[in-house]
Amino acid sequence: MSPDPTTPIRWPAEAIWEAVAPVLPGFTVEVLPQIDSSNSELMRRFRAAGPTAAEPVLLVAEQQSAGRGRMGRGWQSRVGDSLTFSLGLPLQPADWSGLSLAVGISLADSLEPSHGGQPHIRLKWPNDLWLTDARGERKLAGILVETASWGELRYVVIGVGINIRPLALADTATVPGQAAPLPPGALQDLFPEMDVAQALAQVAAPLVQALQAFELFGFAPFQARFAARDALAGRAVRLSDGTEGMAHGVGENGALLVHTAAGMQAITSSEVSVRPVTGHPPAC
Repeated sequence: MSPDPTTPIRWPAEAIWEAVAPVLPGFTVEVLPQIDSSNSELMRRFRAAGPTAAEPVLLVAEQQSAGRGRMGRGWQSRVGDSLTFSLGLPLQPADWSGLSLAVGISLADSLEPSHGGQPHIRLKWPNDLWLTDARGERKLAGILVETASWGELRYVVIGVGINIRPLALADTATVPGQAAPLPPGALQDLFPEMDVAQALAQVAAPLVQALQAFELFGFAPFQARFAARDALAGRAVRLSDGTEGMAHGVGENGALLVHTAAGMQAITSSEVSVRPVTGHPPAC
């Protein structure tokens, strides 16, 4: 039975603050009942106030009216059905390559710690989490990374949307001219007792730690962890320019390695679809 939607969500804001503030000075946690987009809100604040709005903040939106993902895709959000939040903070890595992959790794490992078996939560390059089980592959979560600069200051906003309760395909948004999305999956398909507050408590502090590690060391230390959850490895893929090939994991900079008719290519910016093949879901 679904929780009563009128019951206030008990967000673990204080516990998250206590875990993160000692390693991220100035960190705050903010929960809003409704907003257009948590990413858009943090970007508006930074662009309006610059460095004075650059302190690290975790902005949680119980409901978003205009949530968005990569390539202009919408992200539907109803109270309790999905966890939507944005983490904004100054970041100065030597190389930004692979940041969204590092975020995905952190989320997946926090939600489903590895115990040596085949993981159910997989990573689809460059910014999606897939749920894989006997029902096939379904989209569990999406990541949207945005950056803005003010002089020498670089501010990054990490937007995350995770389906918590099972959703009907009709509840997902499509973009005209793009392929139909992968059917939605939900964290409760894997962990029936999970709710939005518990999910946030599991992912928030480890995500900050992952970003700090990425700032210091780049993507290379995350490469093996990505490989353990890589949803595309060994599968036929099609790029946005029509190029087709076989995915062979990612490089030390997070680039997708695709073996094509012209040889191995390192893809750093492209929309990737899994080609329809017997025994697999349709292209996403």
